Amino acid sequence: MTNTGGGDPRPRGRWWREGAITATAFALCLLGGVVKDDGSTLSPPTAVAYFVALVSCAVLPVRHRAPLTAMAVTTASGVLAPFLGLLLSPLIAVPAVITAYSYALTARTERRAASAVALISVALLVASTPLFGALSWKDASRVGAVAAFPLVAGVLGHSVQNRRAYLAAMEERALRAEQSRDSEARRRVAEERVRIARELHDLVAHQITLANAQATVAAHLFDTRPEQTRKSLEELVETTSDALDDLRATVGLLRQSGDAEPAEPAPGLSRLPTLLASFRRAGLEVTVHQEGTARPLPPGVDLTAYRIVQEALTNVTKHAGTGSARVRLAWNRDRLTITVADDGGGVRTAPTADRPPGYGLIGMRERATAVGGHLSAGSRPEGGFLVSTQLPLPPAKDTARGTDGATTIKARTADAAAVDRETGDAL
Repeated sequence: MTNTGGGDPRPRGRWWREGAITATAFALCLLGGVVKDDGSTLSPPTAVAYFVALVSCAVLPVRHRAPLTAMAVTTASGVLAPFLGLLLSPLIAVPAVITAYSYALTARTERRAASAVALISVALLVASTPLFGALSWKDASRVGAVAAFPLVAGVLGHSVQNRRAYLAAMEERALRAEQSRDSEARRRVAEERVRIARELHDLVAHQITLANAQATVAAHLFDTRPEQTRKSLEELVETTSDALDDLRATVGLLRQSGDAEPAEPAPGLSRLPTLLASFRRAGLEVTVHQEGTARPLPPGVDLTAYRIVQEALTNVTKHAGTGSARVRLAWNRDRLTITVADDGGGVRTAPTADRPPGYGLIGMRERATAVGGHLSAGSRPEGGFLVSTQLPLPPAKDTARGTDGATTIKARTADAAAVDRETGDAL
């Protein structure tokens, strides 16, 4: 049924059900008010019968919100029925039976439900037992039914409550099992991706080593044996082509369905001014000092240098409590030294609860180690915090090569750079 009223998901269905239960109980209670124990013909209900039926059934709609109150009213109505000249039969006790069932269905503990239902049965038993005269078999059966019906209703309500709790537990268990299966599947996928990445590393390392050896032979024989040089270059092109094919295939496996393609090349130190401008807009004044002659970096080292500066300045913004920082780039013959320091003017705050202490430092250290570098971080004696890293550089002659060479080799080099960016994103 469509919910148009808000709140309760089935308001109309619930009110129809409550109305049907109340009307049925009222009719049965009213019928019990005209029953006589002498077997005489039924007469129209009296005002007293209407009063008892109306009072008993008026509290039934609120038995879920105030169960104890509903039980007290229905039980008291049944107990007062004999004193008002009515025969206390199971029909008059129907409202009390309904409230006993509802209370047993929602009671927090089994002991509390049993005590309340037993109290109803005892009260009705005492009220229905004749005080004077012998107790006939007919009276005994009526008294037994009046006392037993609330007990049966209580047992039935408690059974339904246990059944609902069992079904809820089974549903929750099934949901947890499904979540566990999903988690296990994701874990296995992640392990498989790591295994593929390791195999990729071994395969590419072997092919790059072979390509390096072929290039070395070609360079050595370039002047003395041109024909052998051409053969070595052809083998080098074939080796690099195989390496690129393996990279594409493996990166395709590592990429999950739905992964976005990189919209721009991996960042490097060439984008450092843009990065510093973003921190200045955030309120952190950054000064940059360079020593030595800057030169092009390998893609992996360039990306690592950029990420280390980015993470170090982010840590200054989050934890240093200061408004300024200094970045120093020192270019040497075989290494690049990067230092990021804050002035120690503020109080260094603790990391947030959702990020363990040292997470950023661990990431920076792993990046530096991955390209053969070294990173250290800690407090300075004069105050503040310092992050320092040394990244290896290729010899200067390797970065100053001429532009001449085979067009095929140039194309393969550009293609390898693109695949290197894809590999970095996937791993």
